[in-house]
Amino acid sequence: MYIENLREDPSCILMLCYRPSKKDKTQSDISVLSSSSHQTPKFPKPLSELGYYQQRRNLPIEKRRKSEIIRDRKARTKLEKPEPPNFEVGWKRSKVIELEKPKGYVIADFLEKLEELMGREFGSTELLAKTGEIVAERAREEAEVLRDEGEVDERLVTELFRVLRLMEMDLAMVKAAVKEETLSERLEQAKARCRQAILVANSF
Repeated sequence: MYIENLREDPSCILMLCYRPSKKDKTQSDISVLSSSSHQTPKFPKPLSELGYYQQRRNLPIEKRRKSEIIRDRKARTKLEKPEPPNFEVGWKRSKVIELEKPKGYVIADFLEKLEELMGREFGSTELLAKTGEIVAERAREEAEVLRDEGEVDERLVTELFRVLRLMEMDLAMVKAAVKEETLSERLEQAKARCRQAILVANSF
C-alpha cells in the first residue's frame, strides 16, 4: 500500500514506524506525512533588515510649535464689550435721556437736606422743629417766585403748600413727644411728609 502511494505521489515520504514496547507507552506511531506540511513557516523579516530604523533616523527634525488652542485662549481673555443684538437693550439705548433739571430742583434740594437731617442724631426736638419751619418757609418763597413767573401751575404750588403745612405739624408733634416710641413714630411720619414734598417739587 505504501509503495503504491509512493508511485502515485512521489512527493510523499514514507516513514517507517515502530511499535512501542510495553515499557514506553507514551510514544505514538509515526504516520506518513506530506513533505509540504514539514516546510518551515515563513515569518516576516525583522524591521532591522528592512531598514526601518535607518529611515526613521534620516527623517528631518521638526521644531515644536505652540498650541493653537493656548493662543486662542489668551486672545479671548481681553476685556471686550460685545455689540448687543438689539440697540434698545443694554448700554446702547436709542431713547434720549433728559439731563435738564426740573424747575423745582432748588426746593427739592432744601427738602432733601432736611430729610437727611431727620435721619441723623439731632441736638433737641425744638431745634429740629425750628429747622423744619425755616426750610418750609424757604420752599414757599421759591414756589411763589415760580408761580409769579408763570412757569409752574397754580395747582402744583397749592399741593406743595399743603404738604409743607402737614410736615410742620408733624415736626411740632415731634417736639411735644415725651416717650421714645412716640417720638420715633412721629419722626417717621414727618420724614414721609418731607419725601412727599420732594416728589411734588420735582413735578414742577
